[in-house]
Amino acid sequence: MIKAPANSMFHFYIIWVKICLINLESYQLLLWACLLLCPLCLCFINGILSFAETVCVCVCVCVCCPAGDGCGPSVLGPSSGTLSSLGYPGTYPNDTVCEWEISVPRGNRIHFRFAELDIEDSDCQVNYLRLYNGIGPERSEIVKYCGLGLKVNELIEATGNQVTVQFMSGTHHSGRGFYLSYSTTEHTDLITCLHKGTDIPEAEFSKYCPAGCLTSTEEISGTIPNGYRESSPLCVAAIHAGVVSNAEGGRIYVVSSKGIPHYEATLANNVTSTGGTLSNSLFTFKTNGCYGTLGLENSGVADTQLSASSVWEWSNNMGQHSVWAPSGARLKKAGPPWAPSQSNQNQWLQVDLKKEKRITGITTTGSTLREYQYYVSAYQVLYSSDSQQWNIYREANSTQDKVFKGNINYLHEVRNNFIPPIEARFVRISPTQWQQRIALKLELLGCAIPSVRTQERKAFLIPNTDICHLVFLLLDVALAAVLVPVLVMVLTGLILTVVCAWHWRNRKKSSEGTYDLPHWDRTDWWKSMKQLLPSKMVETEDSVRYSSSEVGRLTGRGAVPRLHAEPAEYAQPLVSGVTTLGARSTFKPDEGPDPGYSDPDLYDAPISPDVYHAYAEPLPASGSEYATPIVVDMGCHPSGGSSLNQPSTVCSFMGAGPAALLTRTDSSQSGRSAYDTPKNATGQVTPTEDLTYQVPQSSTQKPSGHS
Repeated sequence: MIKAPANSMFHFYIIWVKICLINLESYQLLLWACLLLCPLCLCFINGILSFAETVCVCVCVCVCCPAGDGCGPSVLGPSSGTLSSLGYPGTYPNDTVCEWEISVPRGNRIHFRFAELDIEDSDCQVNYLRLYNGIGPERSEIVKYCGLGLKVNELIEATGNQVTVQFMSGTHHSGRGFYLSYSTTEHTDLITCLHKGTDIPEAEFSKYCPAGCLTSTEEISGTIPNGYRESSPLCVAAIHAGVVSNAEGGRIYVVSSKGIPHYEATLANNVTSTGGTLSNSLFTFKTNGCYGTLGLENSGVADTQLSASSVWEWSNNMGQHSVWAPSGARLKKAGPPWAPSQSNQNQWLQVDLKKEKRITGITTTGSTLREYQYYVSAYQVLYSSDSQQWNIYREANSTQDKVFKGNINYLHEVRNNFIPPIEARFVRISPTQWQQRIALKLELLGCAIPSVRTQERKAFLIPNTDICHLVFLLLDVALAAVLVPVLVMVLTGLILTVVCAWHWRNRKKSSEGTYDLPHWDRTDWWKSMKQLLPSKMVETEDSVRYSSSEVGRLTGRGAVPRLHAEPAEYAQPLVSGVTTLGARSTFKPDEGPDPGYSDPDLYDAPISPDVYHAYAEPLPASGSEYATPIVVDMGCHPSGGSSLNQPSTVCSFMGAGPAALLTRTDSSQSGRSAYDTPKNATGQVTPTEDLTYQVPQSSTQKPSGHS
């Protein structure tokens, strides 16, 4: 509480002293007597001496200043509050004094946080701010402050639940005074009414706002749900948003995000927000979500659920009849609002919600008609569960009925929140002040009342305390720690399943219809690479292949060992059905195609007679259409006059020594029959003149016979 005398008049005390001799000690005695009469005041002492023969009179005039003349706007709540010097943020007056006595419930202690401290004095003798533990004569000093632009960042703690704050000022020329907040020590994150969104860098945070922040002169910009500009004071914006009340203060949960191009100007809870332009960031508040409309605007509430004390009916000069009935009292509805037949404080508008609801706020407008600029500037709210017994809304810890500030014009909306909320079925609006005539449109804000079980669960899980808020954060972290790994594992499994299915499908497609050939031999890449590899590497593959027509001819032969020879002088042609001989090739190396030559399709059509293969010598015109493969019998070399169709003598190859596999390269040791020659259709050797590209056949054994 604030300690002040019973009245604000100056007090004059006159002391008559009969002495014969005045000296300095007597004058000091008179001074102390005046101070005892005004112990809490600054006194002006003036001694007037009058000498007579036997009587010496001294008059002491004590001018006592009221104890409250230095006190600025203050709110002293039961658990938090705000104090300031007179005239803040302007200069405080000269020669003033003020004391505040603060008490909180027993078992609690008080701490203070300074928003500003700017007192002109260097030695704290005339101008200062002093904090005491306790109240009354037994109080003890905690700290004493003075100085211009003093920064006090730490919390100042008292030892008990009672504190005295004393502010003294003498003659000065500058200084804004002081502005501070207090709360019980359980709220360690107490902030002042001047803290802004830019002062806290976290994207999400929780702070405790003190009561009385409407004493701040700082401006805010924005509204809910869009958000507030980051330069707005947090606690003032919280009052505007209806998150905390000015009478009690409370905890706020703030979320910062990217700014918006424009901030709306609105009036809510006695706080006017101004319009603003683009900013880098904004902040908004987390709430319990019970701020939805209750059906007046969207016709969820029927016309029969609206009633009033009276209705204004009238006719204009043209004879048109108009009724301003309760059904017109819907926010944002076009047309006339509700208006009573007479404008006095006995009028009311009633809403029946059919069942009890939790009502957290109300939004009102005036007539919204340019030609009838009527509106309600102040009103009270009454509520009931049976429409018989009515209660007038009061703020928490208050003994006075709450009067809400209404509209300031006929058009714009004004919102007021109920902290604590109302739980009732019937709500009445009773205007106390209006402009010209009572006219009103409204919407109620709130939600359904949870069931008893849900309420008990919420009371257990979501109390408004720091400890439970911390528990919630820990639960969120634990839940995230479990869900994130599970989601990662599930996603990984899905990705692996899709990849494996895709790979298996591709392999299945590539293997269809190719059961008789190795995978590498089915690829065009390997076919072209085999032409560039030496004979030894080629022979390591299963290069001897037979067509189905030749299999029968070779079944009677014994196993033929694989030949090992030096690399071919020329690249081996890839001719299906021809055995790789391992000796030097009889095919001519490519010297480049003739101009205009193009390779025909080797599979779709036979080679044209006038187009030659890039390597092989052409067969005679009388020969077969296709080249006849040379089948080598490792036991006997075919004679020049023999034919593949004629059976040959099977010679034993088992007794042949290593010399049998030597390639014969000395042309002087063999005759003409030792070379391959083209054959005609009858199997006879066709003499050829040019054997430039014929390569001798490897053989160390002569055929044992001719057929």
